[in-house]
Amino acid sequence: MLQKRYEGFLNTPCLWKGDTVSNLSQFEIISKSDKIDVIIDKKLRLGKYVERFVSFELEQQENISILAENIQIQDGKITLGELDCLLLKSNKPIHLEIIYKFYLYDASVGETEIEHFIGPNRKDSLKEKLTKLKDKQLPLLHSTECKNFLNELNLLSEDISQQVYFKAQLFMPFLKQNMQLKTLNTACIVGFYVNENELNNFSDCKFFIPQKKDWLVFPHTNINWLNFTDFKAIVQDYFEQQFSTLCWVKLKNGELKKVFLVWW
Repeated sequence: MLQKRYEGFLNTPCLWKGDTVSNLSQFEIISKSDKIDVIIDKKLRLGKYVERFVSFELEQQENISILAENIQIQDGKITLGELDCLLLKSNKPIHLEIIYKFYLYDASVGETEIEHFIGPNRKDSLKEKLTKLKDKQLPLLHSTECKNFLNELNLLSEDISQQVYFKAQLFMPFLKQNMQLKTLNTACIVGFYVNENELNNFSDCKFFIPQKKDWLVFPHTNINWLNFTDFKAIVQDYFEQQFSTLCWVKLKNGELKKVFLVWW
């Protein structure tokens, strides 16, 4: 399963190109191999799990060397934050922040395309994440507390380029599946989302609910599918607990889709 998750990660596009969003520069890398050979702690939450994928991907590159990862910046006993990765690419130092997210398009939230993308449970948003990157995570490199750590590596913060490796899966409303994006990368759209009422449109379909780390995986047929009645009985609990989940849907014509089931 690790291999399928890694392939899913590799095949997820970056959320934008260049520095077209908030002047945040996307890290550019062409993966050398889609085969992974590493042991990753299964207990890691998805974000940290993906960081292990990135670490492996970077290690395969001849022109990249990792200087440090998951660097805790502290003021005494207080942790101010963490730098995901410091690396050399063609001998040039880069501070890299790694992000992998799932966002759903809701036109009722905000005014702009970026503001319309929110987390599956409406608790976070793309706008909030971009603000956190700009105002908190990236400035940490230039903090006084970070200076001592950089000194150990003989680095100066002003010499370090800051980039993000921001990948995402985007989901559109059920009735607007074919929308084109103007700011973000349309290639990131991998499926759509439905609420409890819209679910009845899929009564002749088969379903599968992957565990969270398998949200990375592209749907395939080698699984035990649920029929509509059994699926609906299981997901009733999700609706009651107000928890959105990702599922795979096998349409009557055999086509496989990624679908978020939302409670809102």
